[in-house]
Amino acid sequence: MCFCVCRYPLGMSGGQIQDEDITASSQWSESTAARYGRLDFEEGDGAWCPERTVEPDSLKEFLQVDLRSLHFITLVGTQGRHAGGIGNEFAQMYKIKYSRDGSRWISWRNRQGNQVIEGNRNAYDIMLKDLEPPIIARFVRFMPVSDHSMNVCMRVELYGCEWLDGLVSYNAPAGEQMSLEGQPVHFNDSVYDGAVIHSMTEGLGQLTDGMCGLDDFTHSHVYNVWPGYDYVGWTNESFPNGYVEIMFEFDRTRNFTTMKVHCNNMFMQHIKAFRQVVCYFRSEADWEATPLSFSPVVDDVNPSARFITVSLANHMASAMKCHFYFADAWMMFSEITFQSGKCLHTHKRSPPNHVLLILSSNRMVSSPIPSPGDDPTHKIDDSNTRILIGCLVAIIFILVAIIVIILWRQVWQKMLEKASRRMLDDELTASLSLQSETFAYSHNNPSSSSSSSAPSEQESSSTYERIFPLGPDYQEPSRLIRKLPEFSHSSEEAALTSTVVAVTASKAPTATFSQDGVPHYAEADVVNLQGVTGGNTYAVPALTMDLLSGKDVAVEEFPRKLLTFKEKLGEGQFGEVHLCEAEGMQEFMDEDFSFDISDNQPVLVAVKMLRADANKNARNDFLKEIKIMSRLKDPNIIRLLAVCICSDPLCMITEYMENGDLNQFLSRHEPEGQLAYSNLCYMATQIASGMRYLSSLNFVHRDLATRNCLVGKNYTIKIADFGMSRNLYSGDYYRIQGRAVLPIRWMSWESILLGKFTTASDVWAFGVTLWETLTFCNEQPYSQLTDEQVIENTGEFFRDQKRQVYLPQPVLCPDSVYKIMLNCWRRNTKERPSFQDIHRALLESQA
Repeated sequence: MCFCVCRYPLGMSGGQIQDEDITASSQWSESTAARYGRLDFEEGDGAWCPERTVEPDSLKEFLQVDLRSLHFITLVGTQGRHAGGIGNEFAQMYKIKYSRDGSRWISWRNRQGNQVIEGNRNAYDIMLKDLEPPIIARFVRFMPVSDHSMNVCMRVELYGCEWLDGLVSYNAPAGEQMSLEGQPVHFNDSVYDGAVIHSMTEGLGQLTDGMCGLDDFTHSHVYNVWPGYDYVGWTNESFPNGYVEIMFEFDRTRNFTTMKVHCNNMFMQHIKAFRQVVCYFRSEADWEATPLSFSPVVDDVNPSARFITVSLANHMASAMKCHFYFADAWMMFSEITFQSGKCLHTHKRSPPNHVLLILSSNRMVSSPIPSPGDDPTHKIDDSNTRILIGCLVAIIFILVAIIVIILWRQVWQKMLEKASRRMLDDELTASLSLQSETFAYSHNNPSSSSSSSAPSEQESSSTYERIFPLGPDYQEPSRLIRKLPEFSHSSEEAALTSTVVAVTASKAPTATFSQDGVPHYAEADVVNLQGVTGGNTYAVPALTMDLLSGKDVAVEEFPRKLLTFKEKLGEGQFGEVHLCEAEGMQEFMDEDFSFDISDNQPVLVAVKMLRADANKNARNDFLKEIKIMSRLKDPNIIRLLAVCICSDPLCMITEYMENGDLNQFLSRHEPEGQLAYSNLCYMATQIASGMRYLSSLNFVHRDLATRNCLVGKNYTIKIADFGMSRNLYSGDYYRIQGRAVLPIRWMSWESILLGKFTTASDVWAFGVTLWETLTFCNEQPYSQLTDEQVIENTGEFFRDQKRQVYLPQPVLCPDSVYKIMLNCWRRNTKERPSFQDIHRALLESQA
């Protein structure tokens, strides 16, 4: 199967698509013009609304988006006109038309041939719909449909990525039919969007839909389709010349390096990959006289489907036709992709300048960068050589100018940062207690304090671009009006209670209440801290944060000279974590905290150190982290002991346990050895207790794992957050699109696919942490799966068709405890137990 993550918003909601590229057939008024049809925006009158009512079987009204270049579009989102509650117009159904050139428009159909897409059920929810098959287009039209006369309004978004192949059509003979055990097997291109009579012309279809066929052609990745669906196939009986001709048309003249053809090779059924391919190239009006020939190795041993890479030797062309010769009775293709570069001039064999991206519905695979393949006997004429040298000289001058500008800006920026740091230090030395603030999360900037509406489920921000569902439709939660909870603080721990104060969603945090009475805040009301090591520590409700910071923070300044460096534990984008010994720490601690050592002995501590050149946002987040950590007082949560903030670098000093983290601690012990099952269960119960405390404050940890649990004497456990910063655990984190680093093997399906982090997703991570504990951390969770397969498995959890893979029951794990794990991994977040329930169940299992 081909894989990629090609499901990114293309710019309606983010603003990358400009107003002039959004047009419509008509509009109610200037305030409902096409430019207001952006998903999740309520500017103007709240949406695009056509001038006339939509009538049954009428497709006169449309909202059109110009993407300026060809894109591979896999998902669409729609929304009605809510406009803060004053609008109630939405499209119950709609159709999509698309075009690659702006003149020929194609009606989208799903794999079963249906054109109508289910739309919205109300004016405020977002409805996401997978396009199966995906479309390759520059222009897309949304056309509202109704079974009765009604007013409609729409806001839309397109999701996908740029189409790098540049292929705009392929012409080929129509696929044929095989009789297998008396049953017909169809190899027609069922999603081809061109003309299909005896041959296929001027369209794209299954050879470019990103779905590679399985080894067994009678099975498919797609549900409810016929055998042979994934392949386009032909029999040699229909081709007396012994080959199938396929012609490819491209958007412009390109410099081709390779062509990849995905072929079936079930030789037992007389199906083999082609024995030879001969390609002809057209760069201007005429076809080149000399073709290129390539013969792959015929495989009579391995029946697996495979990609065959054909070298195209840097030919320049805007079109090519290839003759694929039969190696057996049948030949079947499921995907054809091209690697090409932009043309600097019209001479052949100029080197490629980009890498092919194979597109499909799950993930992206980059093909290896080929060698330039220069022919040493090939001569370039002098005129082209002079042009090339002139271009290179100009490029060098431009690069030098850019470097000078960058260096000048860096010097200027450092001068500004030093000035702002000086001002900030003056504020720090005056008092650590900041005035109460309302910190709200902005989807585009985690450090932003601007408020926006959000779903009514507690969420913290995702630092990676949103990846949407891989299968069926997902309905965004409603933005309903809720009640504002108040915060009351007791001597033991914070508790949240609700009052009967009705507010509008735009003026107050929204909250819903779980079965255990803990409110769940919307993502707009969450303070998201960027920890010094680059990972977020806890996601904290803004209301809670505001009230937590209402009192002075009782953390004292600790003399730096009393800290002795032992080793670096880890580092991140904004700072480092060091293991140190602190002398005289007992004098700086509260009365309710005591060390299990004598007064004259140094204390082992972890020191989070912010780099002196960190920007203002990072420094502010560091102070917020200090505030939160100073309020966390639980036996199973790492305690903030003191700070060093009178001078750079800013430091916070926390507990550290002498036995290190739980992952390394368990790895040093063998099952059935010194560490009994009762000890493991006792440690797991402490983790549940610490998480119960955090969830009572409505805090979301987001990175619960054994690497983030520290072990003290007598198997004491305390939850920390150092894991992400440690090179030792870099393999536990997966980098998405070169941006976010995520512990996907511990994350719930909704965190990976939807970017949602809640108490329920922490419960999921606890189930994995419990599994780690009872396996002595001898292997990673899902060690038999690659990172990409782990992400693919979360799609199975979303689809919930009983194909998802669960972590197996550990040898030492009784059925009752494994049932706790399985409950933590329930698909429905509301069906997962609370940490209070988990803690109680683990205590009962030890009785």
